[in-house]
Amino acid sequence: MTKRNKIIYWVATLWLSLGMTATGIVQVIKMKEEVDMMHHLGYPIYFLTLLGIWKILGVIAVLIPKFTLLKEWAYAGFFFAMSGAVFSHLASGDEVITLFGPVLLLVLTILSWYFRPLERKLIASQS
Repeated sequence: MTKRNKIIYWVATLWLSLGMTATGIVQVIKMKEEVDMMHHLGYPIYFLTLLGIWKILGVIAVLIPKFTLLKEWAYAGFFFAMSGAVFSHLASGDEVITLFGPVLLLVLTILSWYFRPLERKLIASQS
C-alpha cells in the first residue's frame, strides 16, 4: 500500500469515525433536533437509539484490528444508513443542504472502505 493510499485511508476513516460517533451519541441521547428530524421524516423515535448504538458499534468494528468480516458488515451498515438518510430527506422534500452530512459520511464510508489496508480486507479463499 502506498503512502498516499494510507493517508487517504486514515484521514477518511478518522473523519468517518468522528462523524458516526458524534451522530450516534446525539441519537442515543435523543437530542431535541434529532427527535424533531425523526418526526419530520416519519420514523419512530426508538429508531434513534437503534441507529445510534449501531453507529457507535460500527466505529469500534472499523477501528479495531482484525475481524475483517465484522468490518465489512460495519461498512455495509454505514452505507445503508447514510444512503437511507439521503433518500429519506429527498423523499420528504427537504432542502439540499440537509443532504450535506449524510452525503459526506457516505463518501467517507466509500473512501475508507476502498483504501483500507490489505490486512483489513476480507480475502476470499481460493479453492
